[in-house]
Amino acid sequence: MNFTAIDFETATSYHPCSVGIVTVENGIITDEFVTLIKPPNNIYNPFTIQVHGIYPRDTVNAKSFAQVFPEIEKRLKNRVVVAHNESFDRNVLVKSMLLYGLNYDDLNIAPKWECTVKIYKAKGIKPTKLSDCCREMNIKLNHHEALSDARACAKLYMLR
Repeated sequence: MNFTAIDFETATSYHPCSVGIVTVENGIITDEFVTLIKPPNNIYNPFTIQVHGIYPRDTVNAKSFAQVFPEIEKRLKNRVVVAHNESFDRNVLVKSMLLYGLNYDDLNIAPKWECTVKIYKAKGIKPTKLSDCCREMNIKLNHHEALSDARACAKLYMLR
């Protein structure tokens, strides 16, 4: 079982302020990466701050998406990618790459990723928020912290 789980926290609609990435090789977590990302002009929606607790002061000196992208690319390229509500995280990645003139196709990953929401919905778990799935599967979670969310997603995917 080889795949990479990813989670973005966003400052505004699709501008990330944090990313967590967990690499799984043969069913074992072999790498974890997390970083803050300075969104364009360091602008935040007050609602997103309430969700994840990341403030402009936390990212004022952080790297931009373009500066962080090499770390993201080396973990995603040619991999099976998994996310909880994959369309959200995929959209953040695609739109951020487009903003910085980066080509999504160069990653050589599926146009749609594996999605733990869909997997656990099919298993009959309701609701399928990450926190609900983790509670049901007894997985520790510090919800809306990108690395914790990515790690939990990886564990959910391994237990599918």
